[in-house]
Amino acid sequence: MRRLPFPALLLALALPALALPCFSQTTPFHHAPASAAALTNPISTPSPAIGRSLFAKNCAACHGDQGQGTGNIPSLAKGAAQSAAPGEIYWYLTHGDLANGMPAWNTLSPRSRWQLVSFVKALPTAQPAAPPTPAATTAAIDTPPPTPPFTDFRYEHPGTSRKITPADLPAPFATVSVGNGPHLVPRPQGAWPQAPAGFKVDLYTTGLDNPRLLRRAPNGDLFVAESDPGRIRVLCGLTPDGKPQIISVYATGLKRPFGVAFYPAGPNPEWLYIGDTDAVLRFPYHNGDLTASAQPQRIADLPANLNHWTRDIQFSLDGKTMFVGIGSGSNVDDPDTHPAEHERADILAFSPDGSNRRIYASGIRNPVGLAVNPITGELWCSVNERDALGDNLVPDYITHVEPGGFYGWPWWYIGGHQDPRHPGTHPELQAKLINPDVLLQPHNASLEMTFYDGSQFPAEYQGDIFASEHGSWNRATRTGYEVIRVPLHQTGHATGDYQDFLTGFVLPNGEVWGRPVGVTTGSDGSLYVTDDASGTIWHITYTGK
Repeated sequence: MRRLPFPALLLALALPALALPCFSQTTPFHHAPASAAALTNPISTPSPAIGRSLFAKNCAACHGDQGQGTGNIPSLAKGAAQSAAPGEIYWYLTHGDLANGMPAWNTLSPRSRWQLVSFVKALPTAQPAAPPTPAATTAAIDTPPPTPPFTDFRYEHPGTSRKITPADLPAPFATVSVGNGPHLVPRPQGAWPQAPAGFKVDLYTTGLDNPRLLRRAPNGDLFVAESDPGRIRVLCGLTPDGKPQIISVYATGLKRPFGVAFYPAGPNPEWLYIGDTDAVLRFPYHNGDLTASAQPQRIADLPANLNHWTRDIQFSLDGKTMFVGIGSGSNVDDPDTHPAEHERADILAFSPDGSNRRIYASGIRNPVGLAVNPITGELWCSVNERDALGDNLVPDYITHVEPGGFYGWPWWYIGGHQDPRHPGTHPELQAKLINPDVLLQPHNASLEMTFYDGSQFPAEYQGDIFASEHGSWNRATRTGYEVIRVPLHQTGHATGDYQDFLTGFVLPNGEVWGRPVGVTTGSDGSLYVTDDASGTIWHITYTGK
């Protein structure tokens, strides 16, 4: 029985340079001096039209047409950009932060910079800009072909195998670091995700608001985190026409939920854990619950208030350890000199009740997706690596995580290379650097991952990894915007190769209509994928036809 309720600012280069939504300003805005807050905007009557024109030319490619944020770049319409003083934003525009990918915009006149400040401050109440005319955006991308093993969206095809090794990496700044955030458009008629031969893709449901991580409950129900509205939904069953039998709101009022985990393992969990952006919460849970039966317990506070807000949760196979992924607060800020990076770019470990807090592994810039290998018991993660070193640095990756392991950030990266923004720093850590198992395309924005535990797909898929690649912003020609498969060859271990699995979310002209985020196996062995650009969950089945 189911239980029912009882009652780019501003860039052509940008990075996640501004802090995340939902939090008050607790430190100076990007280390602006105290004097900056006292600066007064000399433009008494700013022009919205001029501000929008400046924003569209200099900033929208990374921060989105409406300042909504793209990729790892946070929104300017809420959060730190809105709580900062106008003078602090002006100071940041003037001085930039090259280590984090934000150039100094002192090439713009002071009046233009103040117009941009006024425009950003007005974003919460600004009228949306008119979409570009189709005639301006229909030409196909014609940039030169990529040099293998690197690729871009034009060459992503289901079933294509790829492998990147440390020896393939170029020198830093071999290409200019660019801001190329996705221009999102509604899914055109006839556009549909493409899967390998023998697989069928159906639209399970749509109309969701920012659907992100997706996990299957032991009874087969699907739980999805709608992160921006702070909501968890549950979707149950499958109608004859392939739609959910029930869609229910399980919980609301969360800050920015992402991770979902059930505890203890087995057919009858007692708790539903949620990785909110600043805490681990847990709700009492019984199979079939459609809404929360009580308020959540807050069992662990987590670092918040900066960049990389996702918090995934997993439990060890023996149920004794809870893992939580915490992304860095910046691109490459040195934790030695930036206290805000404490316990960030780490995977934290706890007892299931939130006690026994410790760092399990470090130097992992943004471990968005966590999963425990059901064969080996190893923890794995899907990682967004650093930006602003060029098109083909640094590769994102998927890897098993060793206890006490160090994975490089921010001083070192794959292959024993030192980040040029930290020359000579921590030479003793070079020998401790662990190279990841599977290197992905740089700037792919690899998000949720899962081990395939079904039996519907062909036997060679058993135990393989599926991972959602949300898509690049820091690359001249887009890459990602797909779901990939990492073959583990029925051994539980990777050999470095991966395959394109679900593609087709980018139009030939480079416009984007879909961005995969969450991926999980259904109880029938099919695969479900969330797409936060179109508010959709896609359903992939194997038919053999």
